[in-house]
Amino acid sequence: MSPRLPNDENMPFDSTKCVSATEANFPINEAVLKVMPCGTRIISAQPSGISAWAKTAKVSAILPDGSSKTYFLKCATGQSARALAEGEFHSATTINDVVTGLVPKAAGWGEYHNGKSQVYFFLGDFHDMNLSVRPEPASFMSKIAELHRATSPNGMFGFPVRTVCGRMERTVTWEKSWARSFTHQLRDVIRYDNEANGPWPEYDGACKQLIDVVIPRLLGVLQSAGRSITPSLIHGDLWEHNVGIDKETGEAVLFDPGCVYAHNEMEFGTWRCTWASYFNSPIYMQLYQSHIKPSEPVEEWDDRNRLYSIHPYLNDSAGHPGSISRKIAYNEVLYLCERYGPSDSLEKYDPAIDISITGAHIPFVIKQLE
Repeated sequence: MSPRLPNDENMPFDSTKCVSATEANFPINEAVLKVMPCGTRIISAQPSGISAWAKTAKVSAILPDGSSKTYFLKCATGQSARALAEGEFHSATTINDVVTGLVPKAAGWGEYHNGKSQVYFFLGDFHDMNLSVRPEPASFMSKIAELHRATSPNGMFGFPVRTVCGRMERTVTWEKSWARSFTHQLRDVIRYDNEANGPWPEYDGACKQLIDVVIPRLLGVLQSAGRSITPSLIHGDLWEHNVGIDKETGEAVLFDPGCVYAHNEMEFGTWRCTWASYFNSPIYMQLYQSHIKPSEPVEEWDDRNRLYSIHPYLNDSAGHPGSISRKIAYNEVLYLCERYGPSDSLEKYDPAIDISITGAHIPFVIKQLE
C-alpha cells in the first residue's frame, strides 16, 4: 500500500516546473507525472468537479504502451492537506482491497512546492459520474455492508495514517476502546469548531458533560457486560455529495473517503443531518440492517445515531463558521446529556429545533475553492 512519492527520500519535489500538455487549463507539476507509470505523456488537464477544500482536475494521458488513461487529480494546501492526500490514497486502496470498484482506484499521492506553498496531491482513476441519481438501495446497501465486514488488522479502532472528514483531520491512534477512539475524534471537531466560531461557555460545558459522562455510558456499554463490537472499515464521509453513478457501468461509486476502523454505526451519523436528501429514507437503513443487525443494546441505536451525528455537524460548523449546524449539534448534546448524564448546570434541550421531530431539510451548497 506504499504510495509512490515524487522522490526516493519522501521529501517535497522542490520545483515549480509544470508539465507541458496539448490542452492545459490546469497546471500539472512534474511531481504528479512521477507517480504515473514511467514514460507516461500528459495530453490535457482541465478543471473538473467541485471541492470546497481542494482544486481538482481531469487529466488525460497516454501510457507507455500507447493506451489512453484518464486520471482524477486533487491538490490541496494548508491545514490537513497532507492527511487529505495521503489519507485518501490509503483509504481508497484499503476499500478497493475489500470491495473492488466501490471507490476510484488510487494511483498515488505526493507533494511539491509551488512558490511559498507546499502542495499535497492525490491521483486516482477518473470516473464520469451522474451525481443527480440516487443509488439503487438494495445493491448499494449490500456493498456498504460488505465494506463494513472488513475488520482492522490488529483488532483495534483507528487507522494506519491520519485521514480527514472534509478538511478536518481525524485522530486515528489505535485504541481497544471504541468510546475512547470516538472521543478522540469528537474532541478534534469540538476544537476545530471553537477555533472557527469562538468560545461559547454553555456549549463547552455541555460538551464536557458529553465526553465525561455520556460517551462512557452510551458507547462504553457496547463493550461491557459480555458485549463486544468489531472495528469495521467505514468510508468516513458517506453522504449524498460523495456518491455518484458511473455513466459507463451504471454502478454506484463512492469518493472522498477518509477511512477509520470504527463502530460500523458511526458511518450513518451524517444521514441524520439537515442536509441528508435521500439517505434519510428508511429503506436504506432497513436494507443495511438486513445484512448487519444493530449493536446491543438495540433500543439505544437511535441515541447512538444522534451521538454520531454531532461529529459531522461540528465538522460542518468548523468549515462554515456561523452555520446553524453548531446550534443543532448543541441541542443534540443537551438531549443526550438529559438522558444519560443529567446536570442542573446545563440548559434544556429544545424539541422545536430537533430535526428528527421537525423534519427540517437544509440543502448543502458546496462552493469551489478559489
